[in-house]
Amino acid sequence: MPLSHARLWAALDALAQREGLSVSGLAKRAGLDATALNPSKRFGPGRPPRPRWPSTESLNQILEATGVSLGAFAALAGDAPDPARTIPLLGLAQAGADGFFDDAGLPTGDGWDQTDLPAPRDSLFSLVISGDSMAPLYREGDRVLVDRDRTDVRKGDRVVVRTLSGETVAKEIAGLGATAVTLASINPAYPDRVVARADIDWVARILWVSQ
Repeated sequence: MPLSHARLWAALDALAQREGLSVSGLAKRAGLDATALNPSKRFGPGRPPRPRWPSTESLNQILEATGVSLGAFAALAGDAPDPARTIPLLGLAQAGADGFFDDAGLPTGDGWDQTDLPAPRDSLFSLVISGDSMAPLYREGDRVLVDRDRTDVRKGDRVVVRTLSGETVAKEIAGLGATAVTLASINPAYPDRVVARADIDWVARILWVSQ
């Protein structure tokens, strides 16, 4: 089914909401004019109004700024193939225990459930959020999709961090230093946390959340 004008803009609205942003905030994060995604820009003059589409370049900037793949965006727009395969799913509390990740930090062993995904890779898995440190962006019970190959993280990214002690947490990167990483919670009740890089096993960007 062709991607309609309405579904494309609805997907961009949903993406902004998922990132905890207004459409203006999403546009600015992507390096676009703050009004580029506003509802007033979605139709041009005429009777009936002429639909306006975001350019391929603008859409690419948005996906790059949010760490979302084209396939994941298509799923948000309701244009992805029917799910036919699955990826591993584990609770964050369980993820802190030994035995669920191999030496490369990929899912292994027993105890994993499954989450549907159109085109999974071995590096993909999902985790169930526990606690309220990332509320209201991520709430307890939400499933976040993580790609262990997406380690090119930067300030402002939402990530899952696994420490050498076996702790696994979902946080936002507030600072990247030469020797330490500052992890922030969305919930202001939780203070920032500084973790030495030497104590981190891996950091992977959160690509998607299912609420």
